[in-house]
Amino acid sequence: MRERGNSVPVLFLTARDHVDDRVRGLELGADDYLVKPFAFAELLARVRSLVRRGRTKEPEVMRVADMELDLHRRRVTRGGKRIALTAKEFALLELLLRRHDEVLPRSLIASQVWDMNFDSDTNVIEVAVRRLRAKIDDDFEPKLIHTVRGMGYVLETPAGG
Repeated sequence: MRERGNSVPVLFLTARDHVDDRVRGLELGADDYLVKPFAFAELLARVRSLVRRGRTKEPEVMRVADMELDLHRRRVTRGGKRIALTAKEFALLELLLRRHDEVLPRSLIASQVWDMNFDSDTNVIEVAVRRLRAKIDDDFEPKLIHTVRGMGYVLETPAGG
């Protein structure tokens, strides 16, 4: 997770109680380390402590392959070429990038991007993905946005990318 730039707080819950184990866990990127058995109250206190510390600063620019999404400037480039996106297209791409390599069902996309419950009679998601693909993938290789039949959509990181 840390190598991929993921900064979500990590708490190890483990029976491994040797000092070497705890040191290794912390050096691997854990924010805290709790050895079993433990009191549930202590677990809750440690989780609250991690949440209080707040998130680390999010990256200003997210990258996959030759695509960059600048969150602060609300700009997208692919292969060095600037791509104009609507607000919804930008929100859709940001969601796909934040959860890259994860298949996102249409219902999740609808709730996160359009703040609506998914209606299976509407094709708003398919249309939006088609338009985003036309801008992000049509003129570029490798293709990043893929349909997973019967499940949803995924922005996949190409091997070595």
